[in-house]
Amino acid sequence: MALNLTHNALVVLQRRYLKKDMKGVVIETPDDMFRRVSQNISTAEALYNPDADIKKIENDFFEAMTNLEFLPNSPTLMNAGRRLQQLAACFVLPVEDSLDSIFDAVKETAIIHQSGGGTGFAFSRLRPKGDIVGSTSGAASGPVSFMKVFNTATEVIKQGGTRRGANMGVLRVDHPDIVDFVIVKNDPAELTNFNISVAVTDAFMNTVEEDKEYPLINPRTQEIVSYARAREIFDLIVESAWKGGEPGILFIDRINQANPTPQLGQMEATNPCGEQPLLPYEPCNLGSINLAKMIKKEGQGSRVKAQGLDEIDYRKLERTVRLGIRFLDNVIDINKYPLPDIERMAKGNRKIGLGVMGFADMLVKMRVPYDSEKAFKIGEGLMQFIKGVAWEASMELAEERGSFPNIKGSIFDKTGARPVRNATAITIAPTGTLSIIAGCSSGIEPIYSLSYTRQVLNGLQLPELHPLLSEIAKEEGFYRDELMDYIAKGGDLNQRNDVPEHIKKIFVTAFQILPEHHVRMQAVFQKHTDNAVSKTINFPPEATSADVKKAYLMAYQLGCKGITVYRSGTREEQVLTCKNTLYC
Repeated sequence: MALNLTHNALVVLQRRYLKKDMKGVVIETPDDMFRRVSQNISTAEALYNPDADIKKIENDFFEAMTNLEFLPNSPTLMNAGRRLQQLAACFVLPVEDSLDSIFDAVKETAIIHQSGGGTGFAFSRLRPKGDIVGSTSGAASGPVSFMKVFNTATEVIKQGGTRRGANMGVLRVDHPDIVDFVIVKNDPAELTNFNISVAVTDAFMNTVEEDKEYPLINPRTQEIVSYARAREIFDLIVESAWKGGEPGILFIDRINQANPTPQLGQMEATNPCGEQPLLPYEPCNLGSINLAKMIKKEGQGSRVKAQGLDEIDYRKLERTVRLGIRFLDNVIDINKYPLPDIERMAKGNRKIGLGVMGFADMLVKMRVPYDSEKAFKIGEGLMQFIKGVAWEASMELAEERGSFPNIKGSIFDKTGARPVRNATAITIAPTGTLSIIAGCSSGIEPIYSLSYTRQVLNGLQLPELHPLLSEIAKEEGFYRDELMDYIAKGGDLNQRNDVPEHIKKIFVTAFQILPEHHVRMQAVFQKHTDNAVSKTINFPPEATSADVKKAYLMAYQLGCKGITVYRSGTREEQVLTCKNTLYC
């Protein structure tokens, strides 16, 4: 079967993923890349079963990837079977309250970024600005100033020459320097290599509701140093997010209620996109299933116009989930880890994160609007099914290979419970470049725009016109070259009388969807996700800070583990720019 890649997929693969010689000339085809990865990942089978049919498993992995049904995270595609062999996407590193720890973390960050990974940190343990420094009797400079050191280190190291370093910086809402942290990125020149999020406690959210003060605590002494009005801090977070999309919020108590290995410590930070809470030195090892490929073809059922769950090919989806879990578990064993502590945590907990992409495309194929009750029901049902199969697969792997070593004392350490191979199994990642390769919508995001320009590495701009529009226009008999040209130039589908009303509804785009519907979709996926869900809550330029506040409160009420918002046009550089200025 010929590999069916879009022009933009080929551009991205040639720029960032395929092998090059010493002169920078590409010496590998996409087919070669998928074979390299499948061969490499399947070698882990021999560690557990000398008689394993490795060639069959390799071919299963190869077929799933070349059919664009499942793809692992970018470092696996880039590095598997090559000298670097660093296959994890991101890591959380500890930052303790000493210069040795801080600069050890800077060094470790440089090593990780050079190997192709991203990093997350909690700076909550650092003493506040102005606090005493015992060794010199001087004054501490505070977490924000040290974040700038990490930012500079990231700036000078490109990840293996293919990925720009990405960081997540987290500070607890009860840290005395919380105001400095919340407003630091109001200056667009600051912390350009960081996403930032405030770790918000349940106690803080209750205090916001009661409109009371809450204590700010010096992490060095654990003493209360002052009080702040909760609503003022919350409103400041909202205002900053309205201005430029940051900070996001992590509901840290909710994250730790789901911590599978509490005996090993509390989670304080996440990976750069927020979907993977991790303990210090844990890596995230992710892969995604393309849901757009999980629709029945003609002859297996009706032609996906019935708007029913029977249009999903559950047998194929089950096979792909099982394959994805096995693939990701294999990655843990053959990964070349950048630090010994990371290898110890990775192999001790064996956390993996199987997720999805192409959800919006699946809904389009099923003729279901993204912002409909039916879509929420489909999303929840899908994730419930995927999670059930994933954990069944993890239990079967545990029977075959043993449970994860740190299972004693974990939430799985219960009398009569079946052992599991992995401490977590499900994560919904943003799948930025993976979705370009797969030619599908990213993660669980809606269609961003029917026509847009995508900015990727080194200023490369990729124009995109949603491929399903012309396909469905032909199916439903309203295709015109003039119509496609109109959309490509940023024209509004809703202004066309020659486009059926039900088609206008299924091609609803990110800025046409109410923010509360974005939040609801994130929440239904979170219900059946072990880790967390990466999802941007999009706002049009005219949205108010009150709109953002409503979304933040709604995310908390509906059980999300965090929230990220973005009001279009508030950053000079943004990854996606749509051509219809009515919406962005």
